[in-house]
Amino acid sequence: MAIWKLHDNGHRIEPGAVVAPDERLNWPATIAIGVQHIVAMFGATFLVPVLTGFPVSTTLLFSGVGTLLFLIVTKNKLPSYLGSSFAFIAPVTAATASAGMGTALAGIVAVGILLALVGIVVQLAGLGWIDRLMPPVVSGTIVALIGFNLAPTAWSNFNTQPVVAAITLVAVILFSVLFRGFLGRISIFLGVLVGYIAAAIGGQLDFSTVGDAAWIGLPEFHLVDVTAPGTWAAIAMFLPVVLVLIAENVGHVRGVATMTDPAVNRSTGRALIADGVSTVVAGAFGGSGTTTYGENIGVMAATRVYSTAAYWVAGIAAVLLALSPKVGAVFNSIPAGVLGGATTALYGLIGIIGIKIWVDNRVDFSRPVNQYTAAVALVIAIAGFTMSWGDFQLGAIVIGAAAALLIYHLGNLIARALHTGADGGGPLPVIGPLGGDPE
Repeated sequence: MAIWKLHDNGHRIEPGAVVAPDERLNWPATIAIGVQHIVAMFGATFLVPVLTGFPVSTTLLFSGVGTLLFLIVTKNKLPSYLGSSFAFIAPVTAATASAGMGTALAGIVAVGILLALVGIVVQLAGLGWIDRLMPPVVSGTIVALIGFNLAPTAWSNFNTQPVVAAITLVAVILFSVLFRGFLGRISIFLGVLVGYIAAAIGGQLDFSTVGDAAWIGLPEFHLVDVTAPGTWAAIAMFLPVVLVLIAENVGHVRGVATMTDPAVNRSTGRALIADGVSTVVAGAFGGSGTTTYGENIGVMAATRVYSTAAYWVAGIAAVLLALSPKVGAVFNSIPAGVLGGATTALYGLIGIIGIKIWVDNRVDFSRPVNQYTAAVALVIAIAGFTMSWGDFQLGAIVIGAAAALLIYHLGNLIARALHTGADGGGPLPVIGPLGGDPE
């Protein structure tokens, strides 16, 4: 376990220098930076449970607990906040509607177990096999299809209160365009705040549960249910999320390594294991699945403080904040129109992150195998394809992800056999989740 050294005199960062993961500033400065991390992650972390119907306080609690577990598993050498992953929204929404929250939690736990197993393999064998399995054309497609598959959900909420939704959407866009740095990174949170105020002015808020909620108390816990009909089909629907979490965690580690020390890359396997364990713990008791957060990478880039001490502060603060049911009640009072406006932007941006992976890695779309890998998978996701065998059903996300993998790898196998070449690969992209991601 790394022990923090005091950086310089504890309050000054030299020009061009960074505070390394095993260093810290003085405690007042460290606490202040920890609070910044709380603000940065909060807008995205609360939004996932609000959209999926999960308890906000429970999700917040396990984001804090997950962050502390992450720091322990990575031996306090890798700074990261684990917040709610947007990649879970689509399968959680579908599973909850068809079989209940217990089944959705079973899917989250299954993803966590699989991610931890992948982390163990990476720790033992390295990252090369992931690079080959998920080249940029495939990983970008999988990220994009998860975002675009959610488009009907955004419209459903938007249509309930179109005026409030439009105000929220415009606010999100304006905050993102007009502000740079920290305020720009929390544009969705600020847009939701504007929409909430607009809904309050229009008399469209229900504060009854807020007044009845206690200031201090335990969150609401729910348990996994593997006995409900359709559970195993629901679990299959969750499995492609693992591919997104792998990309997000690998990208996070590479980003930190670039800014601090290349040796940080050796923690990649531990990072995957830690996120997997965190997701299992969260899912087992009613919280959302977790992932490393791009918003917090932004805070580190702005402050040049990569100290894990700030994340201990953030994790502990999140746990304490989760022990107020009244906080959760406030977020549960957000009306559907506000969510519709925010998610119209958010779900589209998740899709754009996938497209950015293609652009950043210069995926060659003149190659037919790359064209069809993306084209078929995206249409499957947007249209909402399903396949059923009795009570067993596969949703659009798992079908789209499977299509991307099969078309790419079989296409290249056939092309190589015919000596035509169709490689559209390259290393796994460096990405972070959009707040959250995906987040």
